[in-house]
Amino acid sequence: MMTQLSRYVLAYISACWDMLVEMSPYILFGFFVAGLLHILVNPQTIATYLGKRRIRSVLYATLLGVPLPLCSCGVLPTATALRKQGANDGATLAFLIATPETGVDSIAVTYGLLDPIMTIFRPFAAFVTAFVAGVTQNLFGKSYNEQALEQIRLDRSCKVDHCCDGENCPPETHRNHHSYREKLAAALKYGFGEILDDIAGWLIVGLLIAGAISVLIPDTFFEAYLGGGFSSMLIMLAVGIPLYICATGSTPIAAALIMKGVSPGAAFVFLMAGPATNAATISVVYGLLGKRAIAIYLGSIAACSVLMGLLLDKIYGWMHLVAQSTVGSAEAMVPRWFSVVAALVLLFLIGRSFYETWQRRRARPAETCGGSCSCSHSHS
Repeated sequence: MMTQLSRYVLAYISACWDMLVEMSPYILFGFFVAGLLHILVNPQTIATYLGKRRIRSVLYATLLGVPLPLCSCGVLPTATALRKQGANDGATLAFLIATPETGVDSIAVTYGLLDPIMTIFRPFAAFVTAFVAGVTQNLFGKSYNEQALEQIRLDRSCKVDHCCDGENCPPETHRNHHSYREKLAAALKYGFGEILDDIAGWLIVGLLIAGAISVLIPDTFFEAYLGGGFSSMLIMLAVGIPLYICATGSTPIAAALIMKGVSPGAAFVFLMAGPATNAATISVVYGLLGKRAIAIYLGSIAACSVLMGLLLDKIYGWMHLVAQSTVGSAEAMVPRWFSVVAALVLLFLIGRSFYETWQRRRARPAETCGGSCSCSHSHS
């Protein structure tokens, strides 16, 4: 009995480690790009492009949200700030959907764990879903009013070290009073600090669940019910909507499901619905935009996720590809030794994140987002 248990434990650890090794180089790259985006995005741009026009503002909000690496929890204060800085209702809703469904970190991990088709299709589907929801909100939601941008006070404070508020120094000085080296250091601190703190726990949860699926569930278990088709999409939608998990953490689970026979489309529904929906986001949508926006929010995610899942299965069929054979196809592009080093570096960073978060929580009560999840970083 003990020997059998030991074999399962060793197989479980091995499965978790292999998946971590596959994804680590890509997620480290994602954190780096996330930090650069944080330093480079200008709040004036947000107010200028997200406040006016029913459709154009939604387009800009979606394009802004797709690459940003924020989970359903971290996106809430950001979306609220956008709304207060002049983003209209549709742009705010589009940002709330596009941002947690994908991001540079989850796109990189999708490439490492899945395949190029899913890597391209994931941000495309997130864009379509968010754009549909935002335009629907602006056309059929509560009354649409363009806000006077000149009356809105923007947060122009320095993102590098908060050395100034951006209000009392000329724009030229504000842009140039830090060197490129200082900006790069601030980007690294944010990407491998606050962003890592935000998703570290969910990343570990995703790896642990993926390892359990790989070891404990027989290969033919899902084939009867989740091998493809409309019913498969509905089942995964029912699983994904109430489950709170970030886009990056959901990726190893999707990879494990595909390896066990779940169709790529059904796994994709989980990738779309899981990160985008949770009780906190629903409450924020209600508070900011009203009851009708909740129906548009959930309806758009459900309908677009299922339709995109069905389309993805068709794409694999048209290309005569078997998803199980393409999972992890990017691994061969990175030397094994490099992936192992990246995995060790990522484990060290996650361990440091957990320790520093624990130290902060000992010093003061943990901050909460909407009452449903805890964030280790501050949202300003």
